[in-house]
Amino acid sequence: MLKTLKTIFGASLKSDMMLTHDKIYSWKGWGGKLNLASGKCWLRIYDLKKGAKKGVLLLHPIIIIVSDVPESKMSVRSCAGHIATMVTYDFKIDYHRMLWIEYYPVKYYGEKNEHIIPETFEAVEFIWHDGMAIKPKWRILKPPILDEIINIIK
Repeated sequence: MLKTLKTIFGASLKSDMMLTHDKIYSWKGWGGKLNLASGKCWLRIYDLKKGAKKGVLLLHPIIIIVSDVPESKMSVRSCAGHIATMVTYDFKIDYHRMLWIEYYPVKYYGEKNEHIIPETFEAVEFIWHDGMAIKPKWRILKPPILDEIINIIK
């Protein structure tokens, strides 16, 4: 994968990638006036087609990275399917052509912050039924794909 991406995009992946959205995203919940499960997340959308060589076909040219934000009542993980459904609808994204990733930054805890939970990137795969994402399955990204994702976002 690493060699393929470098061949397509050149040596500097970050400069060739196209960040098309990088803002706090608010999603609406359900339940009418109760607006259950509404929340916010940090949403970044990358369109790899913007940096690809002409004539190159990419299977998953859209990379979506979502992260929790402190001001949200709901976590990204608890509403993964709902958020994915809303994002694909709001941004007119073909869910067959995207890679959905949840990002969790490093966390420290303990009396003197002596314990660490390392940062993680988790790819989420959904079953899509009538345009809605259901039954999410998480898997932790590992090198070499993890290295490429880090190159893209940092």
